[in-house]
Amino acid sequence: MASISNPHRVAVVTGGTTGIGAAICRAFQAAGVIVAATYPDDDAHAAAFTEQTGIPTFKWSVANYQACVDGIARVEAALGPVDILVNNAGITRDSSFAKMLPEQWREVIEVDLIGCLNMAHTVFAGMRSRKWGRIVSISSINGQAGQFGQVNYAAAKAGVLGFTKALALEGARSGVTVNAVAPGYTDTEMVRAVPADVLAGITAKIPVGRLGQPAEIARSVAFLCAEEAGYITGATLSVNGGQYMA
Repeated sequence: MASISNPHRVAVVTGGTTGIGAAICRAFQAAGVIVAATYPDDDAHAAAFTEQTGIPTFKWSVANYQACVDGIARVEAALGPVDILVNNAGITRDSSFAKMLPEQWREVIEVDLIGCLNMAHTVFAGMRSRKWGRIVSISSINGQAGQFGQVNYAAAKAGVLGFTKALALEGARSGVTVNAVAPGYTDTEMVRAVPADVLAGITAKIPVGRLGQPAEIARSVAFLCAEEAGYITGATLSVNGGQYMA
């Protein structure tokens, strides 16, 4: 793994107590980064995560801008200025478009896309003033290729890619890189909730013949946040076992 060589870097991973987010937190911790995980609701799970890993957790909804401002202030008071932001928090509200309710669209857009804006806007100025920063947002194969029953999710995750490219242009000369990782189907609770027959059909279409592992996504994120990755910005790293080649 490429190194994040400054031992005083502080990272915030949204949705960091479960699935891919938890794996990213552990990867940062192993690289010597000071890391904080955010979560929206499950206090008991967050407490157990902290007990298991020693990683502090902070509760707020990324869909609420003021909550992000207040939350980052709490993180920085406890740990120091935020150098690395991973926009990992995401939800699904799947439905065919004909049956999709406006609130299903709105909830996904607010968390999965507007959440990236809220979090990045809160830390971006500080990163630029210190002339170093890393922002990585988790998109999805379904934001690249589309997926039946996920018009809301695909739109949000595709929006993340445009957000990444545009913000990368604004951060580049200040040493702030902005990239995206687009995972394919990964062995998380969200994917395991898919009916077994449907999941078997999905897996059969993945050229490497299996689901991804959260640790594989985490290694990709850690690489983009490394000191050595300073020449990579505005990029989307697809980690999908060959299922979709952009």
